[in-house]
Amino acid sequence: MSSVAVPHSPRRLGRARAALRPPSLPPSELLFGAALAVALSAIGLRAGGGLAPGPTTYIEMVLDVVGGLLGALAAVAAVGRRWWGAVTIGLFALLAIVTAWSIVWAVEPNDAWLEANRTVAYVAVFGGGVVLARLGGAWWTALLGALVVSSLAICAWALLTKIFPGALSADEIYARLREPYGYWNAVGLTAAMGIPPTLWLGARRSGHAGLSALAYPIMGVLILAMMLAYSRGALLAVAIGCAVWFAVVPLRLRGVAVLSIGAAGALLVTAWVFAQDTLTEDKVSLDQRTTSGHELGIAVLAMSLVLLAIGLALGFAAARRAPAPHVRRRAGGAILVAVALVPVALVVALALSDKGLGGSISSGWKSLTDPSSGTTVTNDPSRLTSVGSVRARYWDESYKIFRAHPWKGVGAGGYKTARDQYRTDQLTVVHAHGYVVQTGADLGVLGLAASLLLLVAWLGATARTLGWRLPVPGAVGRLLPRRGPPETQIRLAGWGPERVAMATVAAAVVVFGVHSFIDWTWYVPGTVVPALLCAGWVAGRGPLAVPATRPTELGPALRAGIRSPWRVGLAILLMAAGLLAAWTAWQPLRSIDAGNDALAKLGEGPRSYPQALDLARTARDRNPLSLDPLFEIAVIQATSGQRDAARNTLEDAVRLQPSNPASWLRLAEFELETDPRRALRLLGPALYLDPKSPTGAQTYLAGMRKLQAGAPSQP
Repeated sequence: MSSVAVPHSPRRLGRARAALRPPSLPPSELLFGAALAVALSAIGLRAGGGLAPGPTTYIEMVLDVVGGLLGALAAVAAVGRRWWGAVTIGLFALLAIVTAWSIVWAVEPNDAWLEANRTVAYVAVFGGGVVLARLGGAWWTALLGALVVSSLAICAWALLTKIFPGALSADEIYARLREPYGYWNAVGLTAAMGIPPTLWLGARRSGHAGLSALAYPIMGVLILAMMLAYSRGALLAVAIGCAVWFAVVPLRLRGVAVLSIGAAGALLVTAWVFAQDTLTEDKVSLDQRTTSGHELGIAVLAMSLVLLAIGLALGFAAARRAPAPHVRRRAGGAILVAVALVPVALVVALALSDKGLGGSISSGWKSLTDPSSGTTVTNDPSRLTSVGSVRARYWDESYKIFRAHPWKGVGAGGYKTARDQYRTDQLTVVHAHGYVVQTGADLGVLGLAASLLLLVAWLGATARTLGWRLPVPGAVGRLLPRRGPPETQIRLAGWGPERVAMATVAAAVVVFGVHSFIDWTWYVPGTVVPALLCAGWVAGRGPLAVPATRPTELGPALRAGIRSPWRVGLAILLMAAGLLAAWTAWQPLRSIDAGNDALAKLGEGPRSYPQALDLARTARDRNPLSLDPLFEIAVIQATSGQRDAARNTLEDAVRLQPSNPASWLRLAEFELETDPRRALRLLGPALYLDPKSPTGAQTYLAGMRKLQAGAPSQP
């Protein structure tokens, strides 16, 4: 009798205490994970929405240099294994080449240059993920931990701007969470991408039970941030990502506990927030926001403490008496059935609605895709249950641009300029809000084909890593990465910790991919960098039957590789490429700085005009593709009395970008004072390229008034 274990026996309690001991991660791996978490958090907090030239440029430069260094390290290290992921890197580089090549035909070559710089930096991130998996794939725990910590840090900052508005967001006029990106859907995406790694943290069978309990409050914070961002795209993306995770990862019972309990806590706080006008309406006074924000802080803290207590209690209970295998299997099956019944329940609900199934689907599809439907979506919590979107207008404009330039598009980043010819409003829209529509407008069939090849190659590499064979026969199947030599083609019957981890990383990439299909967060470094790092890691890991490399094994590999001249030469070439990419990315920013200095000198008086002109010409030399230096030179020349030279400079701007309405409009405005008849002629191309331009309309009216007043005209 004494040998029989009972629920409260010392043996059971000893196991429970052992599960709560400090983590056993090696210090080097822990340090790597911490450094990666800090880096990802810093990128999200520093780069913002990817539109500010300064922060974005510096982040791109760092990514280029680090990517070159990692490539050099991989080139020197004589690791005896295949270069898994090399095909995906090559295809990503092909996309970057197409992007850079589009400068030749771009309607706005400066924007094409900026997009080429961005894409090269993204290639460096993806390649860095492949290299890290190749040289340190055994440290996958650090990768997932960094994803959890960085997502939590960014979402916590977003919530803190609402909790302490006086200190962090005194000038905020919107209720939706949008910091640190300045864009609410990017905040929602960061939260959504952090949910699969948080599921892994709470559901894993290995690791520290105390750390696993942290998954419950982290899940609550992530879901709360996503809800307060009112991001429908993030909700859709996380729903699909979680469906993938629960479909493939056999830790469904634990995962459901983390997701459901965390969501319950978050939704309770969300319901309270949605009932507070001071937290959900725009343009609320700072005093009211401060009072309600402090109340929100108390609610978030209470939610986190309760969820942590629940997580610890469940972890302690599971350590004492885990569910029997047959119970776990039945529960897992029930979860799969419940997930499968969600769309069925949705169909039934639509069928029972006033419009019926067909009418509801037709109405929703029209609201979502018809640019003339007239559907309006308010900027409050009610948008979470609304189907309509203004994106239909942007997508329709993208399709019109694609039809006009089907093969090569209008050049990378050209949608912003080309849409002016097709827009029906006076809104300034930078992106088409969707990767496919943006790429179709910018790069046409050429860019879409390169993107599709990259996607297929990545799916094949991911399937190889997870031990799956994609059901793609024939010629397309032969394009997919092979699973490797016969000795690596071992069937993975079980789900070990690393396989669960790689499936989780892939699910995070799926979340990003789904969201990028319907939104423009591809341009936000804080969301793209972790996604591409994960995508590269999964592609570069290779078959899990092959043991992962540990960084502690790199010493002998580096000593062996340093003796190879071709390896050293390749490493030098890769480092030089990284430095060249960083220098290239820096030039547009240097041009902007020189242009700003030129205008500052212009304000100092006539004696500074020559220096101002020299600085403006320096800006043009640093970025010969941009209109801004030419406009600055023309302003300085006109101010100093050189009107003929200023006219010639503005004509150079028209020759540089003849399909850009801004160049024609600036020349027309210049001619308005002395030759209104010529100004009106110049307004013709400007208004053809941008019929809805308010500035163009005002200039036209001013020119007509001058003509009617009998202003002299030059022949």
